[in-house]
Amino acid sequence: MTTLRTSRRRLAAVSAVAAATLLATSACGGGNSDNEGGGEYNAGVNKVANASNKKGGTLKFVGVQDADSWDTTRMYYAFALDFARFYSRQLVSYNPKPGKKSLDLQPDLATDTAQISDDGKVYKYTLKDGLKWEDGKPLTAEDVKYGIERQWAQKTLSGGPTYIKDVLDPDGKWKGPYEDKKPFANIKTPDKKTIEFHLPKPNGDFEQMLAMPTNSPVRKDKDTKSKYTLHPFSSGPYKFKSYTPNKSLLLVRNKEWDRSGDPLRKALPDKIQVTLLTNPDERDKRLINGDADLDLNQRGMEVQGRQTALKQHKGNVDNPQSGFISYVAFPQSVKPFNNIHCRKAAIYGTDHKSVQTARGGPTAGGALAHNMLPPVIPGYDKSDDQYGILTNGGKADVAKAKDELKKCGKPSGFSTTLAVRNTDKADVKSAEAIQASLKKVGIKVEIDQFDGAQGPSIVGNPANVEKKNYGMILYGWGPDFPSGQGYGIELWHSSKIRDNGNNNYALIDEPKIDKGLADAIAELDPDKAAQMYAEVNKEVMAGAYYLPLTYLKVVQWRSDRLTNVYAADSYSGWYDFASLGVK
Repeated sequence: MTTLRTSRRRLAAVSAVAAATLLATSACGGGNSDNEGGGEYNAGVNKVANASNKKGGTLKFVGVQDADSWDTTRMYYAFALDFARFYSRQLVSYNPKPGKKSLDLQPDLATDTAQISDDGKVYKYTLKDGLKWEDGKPLTAEDVKYGIERQWAQKTLSGGPTYIKDVLDPDGKWKGPYEDKKPFANIKTPDKKTIEFHLPKPNGDFEQMLAMPTNSPVRKDKDTKSKYTLHPFSSGPYKFKSYTPNKSLLLVRNKEWDRSGDPLRKALPDKIQVTLLTNPDERDKRLINGDADLDLNQRGMEVQGRQTALKQHKGNVDNPQSGFISYVAFPQSVKPFNNIHCRKAAIYGTDHKSVQTARGGPTAGGALAHNMLPPVIPGYDKSDDQYGILTNGGKADVAKAKDELKKCGKPSGFSTTLAVRNTDKADVKSAEAIQASLKKVGIKVEIDQFDGAQGPSIVGNPANVEKKNYGMILYGWGPDFPSGQGYGIELWHSSKIRDNGNNNYALIDEPKIDKGLADAIAELDPDKAAQMYAEVNKEVMAGAYYLPLTYLKVVQWRSDRLTNVYAADSYSGWYDFASLGVK
């Protein structure tokens, strides 16, 4: 979600950045309700705040970061994927409901969810009647096909996720719509309203992938390639009116959009206005002063703004659980973390409570993470507490840590280096807390700060990690789509180990984990798949490849004017933009 993204290869950088920069530190907490500030605390968590169907007005976003791209093919920032649904539609999308109810897939451009045949290898959709582009021309199955096929044009349109490309063309044989003269055989459009996807092998999350706005239709005659980000052509309820990169964006109503054929988007405001700043404190001031309705980037308020909001305007605050996790990975290429007992010693020796406090406590830092699967991902198992993190209240288990040190042949401890982004204050404070607690069990940690923007070439480069002796890497992660595959495959599967832009920092190459992921991916029943991902997660924790820190939470502002506000698990626990209105 995450923060977190340019190519999912770089999603760790972005997903991680979005995740880890969600909050700085805070000692402020809160009760369950408080009407001060014109509303109720957490009114948008697992319920809808200010429900209304009233149309009109201007919805005002303020942010400190522009999208990586407004081109649906190239975007990867979580907030951009959420925002894109104002001007783009997909074959299927998520249920406009709060919390876990949002995870149910619903037909969008299609008349229904997929007709699946051939043992899960063929997905067929029929488009609704009357679909139109912003200029009134019909939207066809070929437009959907072309929009998805742009993923293959990585030389020109790099940056976005390539799940559909990787599933349909795992060997990369097709060169894409700009280079290959022959059509791609695995996406068929037998007529203007029918589209079929032919998978080489089953993938139970295929529809989840299709629900990502990166699989929106694009009309070939409107494709300006690398310039498409400046004015994407609309298939949704709004269209681009004006856009100045890093400064402002204005959307107005698309009069060709038919409300009766799109029950997933309320499209209440007349206009959508985005103002981009460089100072997050100024952003928070504008929110508190009523000059804007919500944060575009959804990363949470800074320390001063957050404290003011929680103390004086608590009724304007929500504290939803995000889909992101803060964690430490142990690269097995760096000694002594090639030894499982040395990894376990670091897990047991870390005072998780002190790390949580360093991040801002339960409200701003998040709940203690006891395994690597966040609560919003199907398969999360609260009882999977193999290292007693919850049982011990987050305190370090010094006795077990020292016992594991003996088992790994380092009874007196050892020295290592922890890599952390200098662009994230909460991460640095977390690293310092880890350093202090591990010192007590004999593990001496040197902290090496690096530029977070360069993460893919620094900690994402296994050769560089080994060269710099990075035995520990502190980062964050969130799902591309809400399933074990959308969250875990990049972190856990051996095939995802890359020479650069690597996210499997622990260098996990475990056949049992690979097989567990493959079996879960092939399972078409989502409930059964969730159980299988839970088992994979148990194997990951049993291998002590990661040290989970906190399941990140955000302190989110919503103005008194906002209506239909709710946090949705389908959007990493952030607000569902497409349902918002204003008084």
